[in-house]
Amino acid sequence: MDNGIGNFIRFINRQDSTNFEGQLSHWPVNIRGAFENPGPRINFLLPGMIRGSVGALVAPGGAGKSIFALQLAVWLTSGADLVDFGEAPKGQSVAYLSAEDPLPVLAERLYAMSELLTDHQKQAVEDNLLVMPLDGIRPDLLSSRWINALQNLAEEHDLLILDTLRRFHGCDENDGGAMARLLGHLELIASRAGCSILFLHHTSKAALWNQAGDQQQASRGSSVLTDNVRWQSYLATMTPGEAKKYRITTEPISRYVRFGVSKTNYHPGIHPRWFIRGTAGVLQPVDLVTQATKRIQRRAAV
Repeated sequence: MDNGIGNFIRFINRQDSTNFEGQLSHWPVNIRGAFENPGPRINFLLPGMIRGSVGALVAPGGAGKSIFALQLAVWLTSGADLVDFGEAPKGQSVAYLSAEDPLPVLAERLYAMSELLTDHQKQAVEDNLLVMPLDGIRPDLLSSRWINALQNLAEEHDLLILDTLRRFHGCDENDGGAMARLLGHLELIASRAGCSILFLHHTSKAALWNQAGDQQQASRGSSVLTDNVRWQSYLATMTPGEAKKYRITTEPISRYVRFGVSKTNYHPGIHPRWFIRGTAGVLQPVDLVTQATKRIQRRAAV
């Protein structure tokens, strides 16, 4: 390997600081092998989100993204399907870093969720979920100290949730260069640790005005925040048009939110799901099509 290709391979491997001197862990794809063998299946942690990647959950303030992320963490750690995703991967561990909600709020939400869990599931959550409130602390994803701390945490977990991205840096979110560096650090942590990272982010004002929260471009700030992630999901509050479609007339439509995936590079995605707010804001899956059908039938019987 003394030719130009060999030199390039050695150069690439020297860029990985986790490699020992002279170690070669990065190799070109074996083309013939790829032609003859499909290789290992892509390993997903969430529907459409590959393990060891960075993704985003985008939603307006107050839509329920924080509690949905916490329910997602409970699903992964216990298998209790609080997010209507079906069967969860087995034996997952999650670290949820909340830079937005204080301890009493987090505790109240967990208590409300506990009503939906068996004793076995509660124990699994206790064993596999770390919930860390960071109120009063200013995290900085562009700081080497914070990067090292998150790297160490990621090495012990399958998913790291950052709530919300705005509170994990002090940059202008419209600065594409700064956001690219920030996401680059997250990608490096995820790649080295094999841990997926999900950051929560806000919908732009334009997306809110245009009722376009379910679009890829709904993310606030630089387009880098969408372009550089491989998976983006959303929570969108119900619109008057949707309320009319599902014949909802007796409840505030703000109680209903829709979850979906607006960007996925490796998967066809999932069908959007509807949720309704319950105790302490816990989002409970709801079948609006069936509900609307029953309302029509009741009216026809009158």
